[in-house]
Amino acid sequence: MRHMFVINVASHSILQTQSSVPEREKLVKNTDPPVEPISGYRDECGYVPTVGRWGRRGEWPPGRPLPLPAWGDPRPALLVDSVERYEELASHVELTVQQLLQAHHYNSVGNLIRFYRGFQASGLKSLTQFFREYSPPITVEHYTCVGLALELLRRLSNLETSFPGLTARLYLVSCEEAIDDLDCYHHEEPDAMNSEKEHVMVALRVEVAGRPGILLSDPGYHIARVVTIMADNLYPHTGWFTQSDEPQCRKEYHYSALSPDSDYIVWRDRETRQGREKNTLGVIYVARPYLTPINVTERRNLVYNLCSLLARDAKGHLIAGIYFKVDNWEQEFSETNGPFFTMIYRSGEESKKIKVPFSRFLFQLPVDADITAKLVALCCQQLGWPEGKLESTLNGLATLLADRNFREQLLDLNHEIETACDD
Repeated sequence: MRHMFVINVASHSILQTQSSVPEREKLVKNTDPPVEPISGYRDECGYVPTVGRWGRRGEWPPGRPLPLPAWGDPRPALLVDSVERYEELASHVELTVQQLLQAHHYNSVGNLIRFYRGFQASGLKSLTQFFREYSPPITVEHYTCVGLALELLRRLSNLETSFPGLTARLYLVSCEEAIDDLDCYHHEEPDAMNSEKEHVMVALRVEVAGRPGILLSDPGYHIARVVTIMADNLYPHTGWFTQSDEPQCRKEYHYSALSPDSDYIVWRDRETRQGREKNTLGVIYVARPYLTPINVTERRNLVYNLCSLLARDAKGHLIAGIYFKVDNWEQEFSETNGPFFTMIYRSGEESKKIKVPFSRFLFQLPVDADITAKLVALCCQQLGWPEGKLESTLNGLATLLADRNFREQLLDLNHEIETACDD
């Protein structure tokens, strides 16, 4: 006998959520969708922002480095009549996540290059001014956590026939990372003026045979599984799990409610290197849908000082890519001074990492040039890119990083955001 979902939602809620779905899908399908003007702001996902003490949230107060985040009305839970039926739902969602991870790179590198070229073409001297005027596009070749989460929402809508009511109940949630003091998160909702909201995930509120819980999915951190947080901490509650286990580093994650009736989920990240354990905390606000993923989160990540381009398999394992940190160097960029990037590639069944100087792509350096070129070509191939595309990207990055004026202004913006949100 087929198990059925129990759906009990007021008709006005159904109309509101159904009308928002096409807007989300248009957002992902368009190749270069602009953010709507801030002056007449309506959030990117088609929801109407909540009005707060600063007026219509989503606005950008003078002197603040980021627009204000906004949240919508709570989503109802999807009622599941048995644990077995929930397991079926979770397995379908998990497969969708794994297919997404395999199909799309995480690519903040391309966004940074496009941002830099836009700044150069604008003729403006102030990066802060350009940052305010810039409309971050979401394109399939340059997904970060925002694009991946929006794409996952679109793909999960294909499960609607098997799980009626699912699409209207899925929503984005906002996350803040590297939290020092959890006591600040016992209030009812996030403080919009002091929220950085640098990460987003996909959430679904559920009731499994009458027991409340949350289903979370995080393609931005390449988590190739569904995470379930039950209020009673009983099965199908996920608990601790290993996210990655490499010779140099083991990462384990754990998600739990901040308190039994809390609107927040605490994300614990335990990293072990050479026997030394490091623990960090993140906080996820799950009470209401996050409405400003592009205008706040995607915009914020444009000036974050760590950039990456990563291809992964269906289990979230690294295949190929690059990552680097933007930093200030006291001396001018030269053949002997400047930044490195880490390049990842597969050699047989083994994942390899090497450090390569960006100066290799600005100056004609004879040392190891042939070896580097071959490894760049191999990495490019493993990314699934056309021949020469990765080298062209690295040339663009080297030019960008050698621009001291841009680099320093970008780091100033990043510092201003971190400082403002720590107050």
